[in-house]
Amino acid sequence: MDEKSNGARRSAEYSAKSVAEALTRAAEDLGVAPEKLEYEVVKDSSHSILGLVRTGEAIIRVWLPPEPVEVKAAPQILDEEKVEEEEMGLGVPKSLKGNPPELEKVACDVVSTLLDKMGILAAVEVVDRGGQVDPAANEVSPLALNIVGDDLGGLIGRRGETLRDLQFVARLIVSRRLGAWPNFILDVEGYKARRVNALRALALRMAEQVRQTGRPAVLEPMPAHERRIIHLALRDDPAVYTESTGEGEERKVQILPK
Repeated sequence: MDEKSNGARRSAEYSAKSVAEALTRAAEDLGVAPEKLEYEVVKDSSHSILGLVRTGEAIIRVWLPPEPVEVKAAPQILDEEKVEEEEMGLGVPKSLKGNPPELEKVACDVVSTLLDKMGILAAVEVVDRGGQVDPAANEVSPLALNIVGDDLGGLIGRRGETLRDLQFVARLIVSRRLGAWPNFILDVEGYKARRVNALRALALRMAEQVRQTGRPAVLEPMPAHERRIIHLALRDDPAVYTESTGEGEERKVQILPK
């Protein structure tokens, strides 16, 4: 991030391999819903279709909204306990207003249109309509969509990065139509479900190793949503606890004996 000024307004530049990824980083870094960000594309030398081919670089300049916004501090100066609470979903409670009735149709239409524009022959199925309120978790279950077809590995990308970008773009378009950030998740051929199961199994296996050896175990670098899966899988384990270490894309989970 490169901060600059624009008169009375502050701005910051973010770079990534695509405009969508740069906007995602800006939203996460500033702690602001993406639809509230005002931005312009400074440079886009990437050659890609929604991240399918990731070459070149994209740079965007983001201006903060005029209303006060709480900007997240960098991980190295943020209290570690607060970081872990955010990753484990223990931060600001989500709204319990439920999902609007038109969300399913609009989201399916948007994803189908994106696939058609990309020249990909695939269908969108509803896995879970969501909308159920879980008072204990203080959240509403999301609408879950799954893309099915042949040879869709390119939609997933390395470590799910392309799928993440596609989901973000779809959410951004839906938010413009509904006037609010939509509560839905997008999967491709059940990739996310398989990844969740694999991460939970990894967490349990490594926790058992820590219990037997008494030595910490450090996992490979993971994005925040995958680190959260590890944290939650071992949250109630009486013998071990988890912490995140590292910065940026190298941030990883370590499992330690209590």
